[in-house]
Amino acid sequence: MIRLFKHYIPHAVLLLGLLDLGLLILASEAAWQLRAHQIGMDVGSLADRWIALIGTAAVIWLAMISVGVYGPNALRSLRFAGARVLVAISLGIITLAVIDFIIPSDLFWRSTLLYTMGFAIFVLVVDRLLLNSFLGSSAFRRRVMVLGAGDRAQRLRELAEKPETGFAIVAYIAMSDDTRVVEEAIPRSAIHDLGRFVENLGVSEVVLALQERRNALPLKDLLRIKTKGIHVNDFSSFIERETGRVDLDTINPSWLIFSDGFSSGRMFSSAVKRVFDITASVILLALTLPLIALFAALVKLDSKGPAFFRQQRVGLFGQTFTLIKLRSMRTDAEKDGAKWAEENDPRITRLGRFIRKVRIDELPQTWSVLKGQMSFVGPRPEVPSFVESLEEEIPFYGERHMVKPGITGWAQINYPYGASVEDSRCKLEYDLYYAKNYTPFLDFVILLQTIRVILWPEGAR
Repeated sequence: MIRLFKHYIPHAVLLLGLLDLGLLILASEAAWQLRAHQIGMDVGSLADRWIALIGTAAVIWLAMISVGVYGPNALRSLRFAGARVLVAISLGIITLAVIDFIIPSDLFWRSTLLYTMGFAIFVLVVDRLLLNSFLGSSAFRRRVMVLGAGDRAQRLRELAEKPETGFAIVAYIAMSDDTRVVEEAIPRSAIHDLGRFVENLGVSEVVLALQERRNALPLKDLLRIKTKGIHVNDFSSFIERETGRVDLDTINPSWLIFSDGFSSGRMFSSAVKRVFDITASVILLALTLPLIALFAALVKLDSKGPAFFRQQRVGLFGQTFTLIKLRSMRTDAEKDGAKWAEENDPRITRLGRFIRKVRIDELPQTWSVLKGQMSFVGPRPEVPSFVESLEEEIPFYGERHMVKPGITGWAQINYPYGASVEDSRCKLEYDLYYAKNYTPFLDFVILLQTIRVILWPEGAR
């Protein structure tokens, strides 16, 4: 994997993304050439329009990222990838048409967009037909050896068997005589020189998957492996990198303290985040105020009660604030206390079901972002009563309040709607990853991916 601004990107995804960007530039240039020949105009110098070509390609490319073209499902299914590519290119072309209407340029014509669309669909589909099997081959899978044969080793095996996984386990080493879960593990006593054994297998990384408290760290073996130039990783850090979440079953306070993350550089990230929040919230409020007013009136007409729903939520450092949303439930929905929304929840009104699906009910929260109580990106703010009970049942739950809550977040784009303690635990693993690793780059990725969640709202309730 490549680490970019503290966030890991698989080699296959990075290669495919850069190749797509190059092909989109070629498609844009081919569209310009074709249109210029049609009207009998001199094509001109490439140096005069390279900015427009890159800009056109970048808009379509960002649309591809936002709808999940580079997600695991798209990488292993041509049909899925083709559908997402079509949606992405359509969104990109519409965005380019709007940009050209607002900022017209002699180096960019709306009349070329149809040709750009056609060329882009062709080159990207052919690209995937040719590369799909290659990108999923072992050439892009890191060779990993696991030290351990217990439950943690079994979890790594299950993770390695997933089609989207970027690593392959070449050997398991049983470091003790304890009961093995992975039966094919090689006993440590059967290997004379572990360092040479690792080299002979072509291993690029060794993962320590021992059950702590039951096994002492094999320091001599680890040192020998490390001096061979092979990366050694602990189980929790490996899981964090490969899954984008912090594994609550194996971490402890010392891991959070000594692992990478929560760096001083986040002061700069926080400043950039706040500048973006203020700028974006002002623009978004100005653009959506008529839409908010329209749906506020419709909510009043659809059911009795106020147009807006106000509720206390827990924010930064555990402080409470008043969350404002368009009301999507009956006014008596919480007469017996707050509770999670259920699938086909009878408390939701007819209009409320629609505005929840398309996330229109979230728009008034932009005011909380402008006031500094929330951010556009961060863990979802919970009701105080929920927080009190979850802090008692789930370890490290309070750590999610070390960053501002958000309208969207890493957990929201990676995990469906949660309506139980177990769901909250799973979402906390993603929230902790975000709190530990957040940067403006990760925020940008999350904002783009939120478009996918809006277009395909599988988890909305």
